[in-house]
Amino acid sequence: MHQSPHAPVRAAIYLRISQDREMDGLAIDRQRADCERIAKDRGWEVVREYVDQSKSATDKTKVRPAYDEMVRDYESGSFDAIVCYDLDRLTRQPRQLEDWIDAAEDRDLKLVTANGEADLNTDGGRLYARVKAAVARGEVERKSARQSAAHVQRAAQGRPPKGVRPFGYDIDGTVIPHEAEVVAELFKLFAVKDGPSLAALAAGLSGKEAKHIPKSLHRVQRFTRTLAEERNERRAVEGLDPRQVPEDGPWSSSTVLGILRNPRYAGWSVYTDRRDRTKNKRRSWYAQVLRDENGDRVKGQWEPIVEEATWLAVQERLDMPARVTNKTGSTSRKHLGSGLFLCGICGKPVKAHGVRYRCGGHVMRVRSPVDDWVLRIVRERLARPDLKDVLPSRDEPRLRAIQAQIAVHEGKIKRAQHDYDEEIIESYDLKRVRERESAKIVVLEAERTSLTATTDLGGVLNADDPVAAFDDADLAIQRRVVDFFCTVELLPAPRGRKTFDPETVKVTPK
Repeated sequence: MHQSPHAPVRAAIYLRISQDREMDGLAIDRQRADCERIAKDRGWEVVREYVDQSKSATDKTKVRPAYDEMVRDYESGSFDAIVCYDLDRLTRQPRQLEDWIDAAEDRDLKLVTANGEADLNTDGGRLYARVKAAVARGEVERKSARQSAAHVQRAAQGRPPKGVRPFGYDIDGTVIPHEAEVVAELFKLFAVKDGPSLAALAAGLSGKEAKHIPKSLHRVQRFTRTLAEERNERRAVEGLDPRQVPEDGPWSSSTVLGILRNPRYAGWSVYTDRRDRTKNKRRSWYAQVLRDENGDRVKGQWEPIVEEATWLAVQERLDMPARVTNKTGSTSRKHLGSGLFLCGICGKPVKAHGVRYRCGGHVMRVRSPVDDWVLRIVRERLARPDLKDVLPSRDEPRLRAIQAQIAVHEGKIKRAQHDYDEEIIESYDLKRVRERESAKIVVLEAERTSLTATTDLGGVLNADDPVAAFDDADLAIQRRVVDFFCTVELLPAPRGRKTFDPETVKVTPK
């Protein structure tokens, strides 16, 4: 950028504070006054001011909007000099500093600080800037290491992590009953293999109503608003002015997913390395559960909201390939028989196609008369006096036995790993033991999931009026009740016949 000798230097002022707790701008005002003074003393014309309030320069992944805009404006020739309060206000990244040093050397950029300690137009100033940036970076890394060690120690002791509280718990790990009830219901609903989708759960928490939305969910204020209100309550106690509270709105599927993925609700202590937080968000948090020196999961010093088996069943459903590859935005069933009723020709589940159930090349049936017939049969079964005899119950002894067997197989893997570390066995022996025992664990976990998932029929069977409870249930519960009582097979409708023929819908009791 070329200037005439008599043109005033066009200066930009950059102001930044890492964390302005009061957001009153006073710290920024103090920086501004000093920067304007040094620009005036040098006879520079301030043409633009850039402000990043409560923006850190330590983490290179953090976005600083005003800083990025300043870089673009400099590249376009909008100014010739930068004034900042201190070098670490501009950047704490040595790589970014080198970009500004190159600009000073190659394009005559003038960069000075209000304290006068950094001037990139002199070799001494550049040396000082480089040393200061390196020292600042080293201190950041040492501080980060100390904080990480403290977080790991806290998690290893099973103490609740510091920071923002999770939905359902206070910051000290105390259960918040009305929120915990919502959490438990979300896990209960999603633990069922063919239960409601994340979108349906979020819609239920948002107060929406539809056949596929669980009726057991009610409208809950969005959690970000709750946290903001709690923050203002604390500020009021301290005599501080309240901050803006975001408007209430619908829950998102991603928020529900974050709840269902969190191992803390099962009572497990968790530590997530900062470097892992940018990885695939679909990856199970199971790997983040902290383990002790024996490889056992660390229990937290707080009351679990859900059972371990329920949490594991939810993870299994979340990890299903059909969910990961889904492109439609919803995995919930919208119709009674889609994926549940079978084709009477090939035995595969039928799919909903418009107003019909369809199995390509075999069956095409109008949905409504088929659904009405199946519902009629199920209602008749629910009205029978011997209904209490078929009430499902969880096989608690078997569940405890499964957990004990899984612990045995996990113990064999840990012993093999220990023997390998002590050079008692070879790597192929470790691999063989791990694969054999892991396969057995997979089978046991599948059985545990089936035992915990098939007993949730929404209270229909033990209701005072099972038929009324069935009619009032949401679609997911109705589908489970149908599946509990019978198998439905659809045969092709007779050619030329326009009325519904019950003989073409085969309902077999289980």
